[in-house]
Amino acid sequence: MNESFRAIPSVDAVLRSPAGQAAVERFGHEQTTAGIRQLLGNERTAARQGSPLRDAEAIATLAFAELEAASASSLRPVFNLTGTVLHTNLGRALLAETVIEAAVAAMRAPVALEYDLEAGKRGERDDHLRALICELTGAEGATVVNNNAAAVLLTLNTLAGHGGGAIVSRGELVEIGGAFRMPDIMAQAGARLIEVGTTNRTHEKDYRTALEGEGVSLVLKVHTSNYRIQGFTSAVPATVLAKLAGAAGVPLVNDLGSGTLVDLARWDIRREPTVREAVAEGADLVTFSGDKLLGGPQAGFIVGRRHLIAAINRNPMKRALRVDKLRMAALEATLKLYRDPDRLAERLPTLRLLTRSRDEIAALARRLQPAMVAALAPAYRVSAADCASQIGSGTLPLDTLISAGLAISATNGSGAALERLAAALRRLPVPVIGRIADGTLVLDLRCLEDEAGFITNLGSLADELGRRQDDGLV
Repeated sequence: MNESFRAIPSVDAVLRSPAGQAAVERFGHEQTTAGIRQLLGNERTAARQGSPLRDAEAIATLAFAELEAASASSLRPVFNLTGTVLHTNLGRALLAETVIEAAVAAMRAPVALEYDLEAGKRGERDDHLRALICELTGAEGATVVNNNAAAVLLTLNTLAGHGGGAIVSRGELVEIGGAFRMPDIMAQAGARLIEVGTTNRTHEKDYRTALEGEGVSLVLKVHTSNYRIQGFTSAVPATVLAKLAGAAGVPLVNDLGSGTLVDLARWDIRREPTVREAVAEGADLVTFSGDKLLGGPQAGFIVGRRHLIAAINRNPMKRALRVDKLRMAALEATLKLYRDPDRLAERLPTLRLLTRSRDEIAALARRLQPAMVAALAPAYRVSAADCASQIGSGTLPLDTLISAGLAISATNGSGAALERLAAALRRLPVPVIGRIADGTLVLDLRCLEDEAGFITNLGSLADELGRRQDDGLV
């Protein structure tokens, strides 16, 4: 036993080994030493049990590997093969290359974020975007915060934050992802909810009656985003609401949710109301997201009447909800792409992915099928098949896009085998995220643009599944 313990290298010996020196260079002396001490504790346990011991280089190599694994970011890139283009849990919109370059440039050097270079004194960060947003939306004024939930919260707090009444149709009191409920956000903003109509039908007279009450501060129209009521329904158009609100002397706030700056029908996608249309319809303020249909970084826009925007910017909450220089740079670069709508589908990743043709995606599926078969046969069957994508993030919830992908089923019909495969795909160097439906694992290829990288990534799939290569057992 004593001989075994004497064979265990010292911490210093491990640190002096080539792998130990490399670990110190990469992770620092303190982290490396702590990692080595932990592994030497394992060696002492092995010595007591009479197990083989590692030498200094082997221990240092293992310490390096463990330190590297521990230092890896949990915010890992993945292959989004779910079929949902704007997947909230996977980060929503991908940014255009010019947008990424603009953000990187803002990281590398001080920027005139709140500095007026002409006057040589403090400026406003909204100045970088205001004119551009107004140009694209037709609004008088604009401001930006960190997401659309913040835009709605800030707007309500500014206009009705001391118990002012906010009139909303019952059919628009939505709950979206993360248990974000419109009634709750109104309460947090300090507004008093005034419900009108019913879940499926709200009429002009409902709003008119509510506007005759005391203490009404605004009328709020909410895009229902991730659900739709069909059948026996009725809603009041924004143009009518604008006249009613104007006659009562209160603003109309139109929360568009995902928001878009262009008519999607141009690319054969069912149209959503644009921000410019909402402004033209008479809304005094319009709120919308930056990282959904707009295709930019996470942000929330508030556009509309100049005096109302000024009031919002005076709200102390604005400072808590403002965006930093990275997102400001990314937003500016994203918005500038909209000045050239003819090339927007080529340059904006969100629109590029939404407009990919079924034939292009199906050809990709046929090319990838052999590589997937080689990685999975004979335990799994793999076929190229049509499937349906969706936009995501609550946009056009009932509309799908014809797509194609790989349909994978277990040879033995086992659902557990499919779950094991899905888990193995998530453990790949670049995790692959698909969806299981009706006994099939579907890898929708609409969002796959790195074909070569995907094939290379499959190299360790057999090992991740834990199968023996000689007999193909899973």
